[in-house]
Amino acid sequence: MSRPPTFTPPPGARAYSLRTARGEFAVVDSPVADGAVPRGTALLLPGFTGSKEDFNPLHVTLGARGYRTVAVDGRGQYESDGPEHDESAYAQGELARDALAQAAALGTPVHLVGHSLGGQIARAAALLDHSPFRSLTLMASGPAQISVSQQQRVKLLQDALAVMDMTEVWEAIQALEPPEETDTGDLDAGLGDQEDLRRRWMGNKPAQLIATGRQLCTEPDRVAELAALPLPFHVLSGSSDDTWPVSLLDDMALRLHAHRTVVQGAEHSPNTDRPLETARAFADFWDRSDPGHR
Repeated sequence: MSRPPTFTPPPGARAYSLRTARGEFAVVDSPVADGAVPRGTALLLPGFTGSKEDFNPLHVTLGARGYRTVAVDGRGQYESDGPEHDESAYAQGELARDALAQAAALGTPVHLVGHSLGGQIARAAALLDHSPFRSLTLMASGPAQISVSQQQRVKLLQDALAVMDMTEVWEAIQALEPPEETDTGDLDAGLGDQEDLRRRWMGNKPAQLIATGRQLCTEPDRVAELAALPLPFHVLSGSSDDTWPVSLLDDMALRLHAHRTVVQGAEHSPNTDRPLETARAFADFWDRSDPGHR
């Protein structure tokens, strides 16, 4: 089970709306720690039903290592606005262009990190234009569609959203699952406080959940395309994962010639299961991938 991170940004971090050429996006922006040598900036994309808060446990450690970290809610996700019912706004290409706009708004090349669905969006962004990125880390995000068991969960959610509003779906989830599982399942387990979870759920746009859920279930294998890019790659996962088998992530790392990290004792959300180990793995990779940057 994931350890619930706090919903409050860590000391020194700011929560605000990042203005970009494609609109405003809610972010948590955490600076380099006092006294640390600045080494770069990272843009962190959360997963399906997740949010920027899922990265809160990582900011302090990464700041101490010299990295500014900016976690973002995607279009129609929690505190970032988007259309209620227009699914075309959440096509993968649109979300990838959002990520490129977010990177541009930060004004410096960034280390890009994507968790689960966020990894698919990050990959699509890099394939559109890799120039804003100094590296790409795919965290618990596999080469193609999610496992059959998770596809079934997504299908149940899509069916529910077709006939119920967000409040009714939340109440149905509460009734069907134990309290510790009411983050809507294993796909992107994260925050633990029920009121925070409900508030986050209600902030999501139904069209976003339907469109991105479909992407998770139909994503093709684009690893060969990605491997052709001149970027350092990092594949990080827990030691077990129901969304993409760890063996599949191992194989993807080999195909990408990527650095591989397996965080022992973590599952689909290493950022909340084992935040210290995950943050150290990120920083170690970034240090190695760009050792001359100051």
